[in-house]
Amino acid sequence: MQKTTLAKKKDIKRAWYIIDARNKILGRLAVQAAVILKGKHKPLFTANVDCGDNVIVINAAKIKVTGRKLEQKVYRRYSGYPGGLREVTLSDMLRRRPAEVIRLAVRRMLPSGPLGKEIFRKLKVYIDEKHPHSSAKPIVLEAK
Repeated sequence: MQKTTLAKKKDIKRAWYIIDARNKILGRLAVQAAVILKGKHKPLFTANVDCGDNVIVINAAKIKVTGRKLEQKVYRRYSGYPGGLREVTLSDMLRRRPAEVIRLAVRRMLPSGPLGKEIFRKLKVYIDEKHPHSSAKPIVLEAK
């Protein structure tokens, strides 16, 4: 009779992966990063345990989107005060804060709550090719 194995903190071995965002589609890259961050690519995946790996995304400023999303996609935030709704289009966001576009796309694919916050901390996004994690010897991934 087979038994289901559940991951424990001591069983988890974390690796570092690097994804180059140059000419990659935003949503597809975000899905790939979210799967690695959650640990769904591992045979020992357990939904209620953070068993994922660290992800570094480089060249965030060179991400691509399809269709008319540059003009139509809107990021909204609300301060809670009357008249406090702020809206920014994707094209403005890519011009001002390109790393934030990838962070938001990945964050919204992760679970909400304390576990999601813990998983999200393992994502590092950089605008260009320079990153301070070369000592971790990251494994280069090709986006599918």
